[in-house]
Amino acid sequence: MRAVAVRDFGAEPELMELPAPEAGPGEILVRLRVAGINPFDWKAADGAMRDSVDHHFPMIMGSDGAGVVERVGAGVSRFKVGDAVYGQFMRVQQGLGSYADYAVADEHGPVAKFPEGLPYTWAAALPTASSTAYNLVETTKIEPGTVVLINGATGGVGQSAVQLAANKGAHVIATADPDMSDYMLELGATETIDFTRDSVIQDVLESHPGGIDVVIDLVTHTRGDTPLVAVLRRGGIYISTLGAADPDALAAIDIQGANLYNRATPELLALLAELADGGRLKVHIDHEIRLDDAPATITTLRTTHSNGKTVIIL
Repeated sequence: MRAVAVRDFGAEPELMELPAPEAGPGEILVRLRVAGINPFDWKAADGAMRDSVDHHFPMIMGSDGAGVVERVGAGVSRFKVGDAVYGQFMRVQQGLGSYADYAVADEHGPVAKFPEGLPYTWAAALPTASSTAYNLVETTKIEPGTVVLINGATGGVGQSAVQLAANKGAHVIATADPDMSDYMLELGATETIDFTRDSVIQDVLESHPGGIDVVIDLVTHTRGDTPLVAVLRRGGIYISTLGAADPDALAAIDIQGANLYNRATPELLALLAELADGGRLKVHIDHEIRLDDAPATITTLRTTHSNGKTVIIL
């Protein structure tokens, strides 16, 4: 089968011809139609998990994907051949991922069926970004009237977070460049802040001098580097997806701080598919590329700002 893989940590991604995996007991073999690209894909290839789990090389990149069940292993009851499924397929210990014609998944792992009307491109773009956004909104206990700043709102996680927070009745402040401002408002943001002016804190406090309730930070990646806490009221919540929060230091200034390490579940994936199919969660596909274009695209995405999702058509 065709696959985009790396030969070692930090190696350049290559288009390779590799053996297709087989479905073992309790597993399904999926013929992928679309793979979704996430920043963690190249972080994993660079060795983000090298100290916690064994890796097999060559290692196929990618986690998110959508396709059709081609075979089921012994004992599988949740899926049958022909089911349209989507989810997370990264298995670094076996060198397997979603940038390939085929992938395997545990039937009780992070994989779920999705409705016939949901495009495969959307399904492939949902698993990591939208499950992260959902867990961010739930963890911060957003409810009607909560004022939340989403820093990094125009990326895949941010766009889902804007919608899910707005669906709960929150007052959403989204950071966005001028070209994306109107789109953020369409997704449900109440107001936008132009982050290119480098005055986010000042702009938020001008509109909310008493401080706001929640900051969801999808940008800052240095632990303890949390200037955006200046916009929070006492007792407010700061949550990071990149490990920026120092909970003890933030507690000392009466701020609740946390770092979210996301985990998708079959139940959450089923819910996200339902929301997307019902029009309550939109996915903006920035680029659709072919598998042989993926190595060059990954190199570009490493150093550019995303305004949506890039997917690989298989």
